[in-house]
Amino acid sequence: MDNEFIRITCDDGIATAAFNDPEHLNPLSPQMQQGLAGIIERVRADTSIRALVLTGEGRAFCSGADLATINAGPMSPAARGDQVADAMVRVTQPFILGLRELPVPIVSAVNGPAAGAGVGIALAADIVLAARSSYFYLPFLTRLGVVPDLGTTWFLERALGRARALRICLMHDRISAEEAAAWGLVAECVNDGDLMGRAMQAARQLARLPAHAALEARRAIDAAASNTLAAQLDYECARQRELVGRAEFTEGVNAFAEKRAPVFPARSQAGLD
Repeated sequence: MDNEFIRITCDDGIATAAFNDPEHLNPLSPQMQQGLAGIIERVRADTSIRALVLTGEGRAFCSGADLATINAGPMSPAARGDQVADAMVRVTQPFILGLRELPVPIVSAVNGPAAGAGVGIALAADIVLAARSSYFYLPFLTRLGVVPDLGTTWFLERALGRARALRICLMHDRISAEEAAAWGLVAECVNDGDLMGRAMQAARQLARLPAHAALEARRAIDAAASNTLAAQLDYECARQRELVGRAEFTEGVNAFAEKRAPVFPARSQAGLD
């Protein structure tokens, strides 16, 4: 799990994973990609971790694909396409899916530009906070003739709808943090100096949730995006049938009656890894 391009620190149940190649604006180089799996492995293995914060070192969050690496060496266009797609299948797509299946809430603290695939990584979090100077930029189709990847189109369409998602993909605009917040692409736009403090505040609040809360919330909202109302009502009913029988519900009811804050069991006690 050790990788100099991904810096992971833990403090009081909060893990912070930072892309750590600030000189190059944190591109998804092969070394950076190799480190992505370490984030998933570390959080899954350490059941004392109850929330994860993603951010970038220096003045960028993540500048996306390392184009110099992709274009290095003699290779046919078809072979280059195979190389890129194979890396996505092996490394980056499992990372996005792994984030969405982590049994802890995730906060993205977008400290600077999130470009290309960096947008997909930022939006894979449950709560996205953006520094006021940051922006989101998708040069895929407008500059490179390729589609946005790492789930970016999936996240954009669900957050913004078809019209705005297509505009971002096709109009070569940078979406400022303030505009992203106004559109609902991110949860909050905060002053640059306040970003990490606000991210840690949010992470601490999320860490007090029941251990299964993040997974249940993601799955319910994702189901709602495609379900009819009747199907979603059935989904909610089925989840309540199981969840009302858990210790967390009993603790919540008791805490309500006793006029105190609930104290939920840790991941290890809840059987989540």
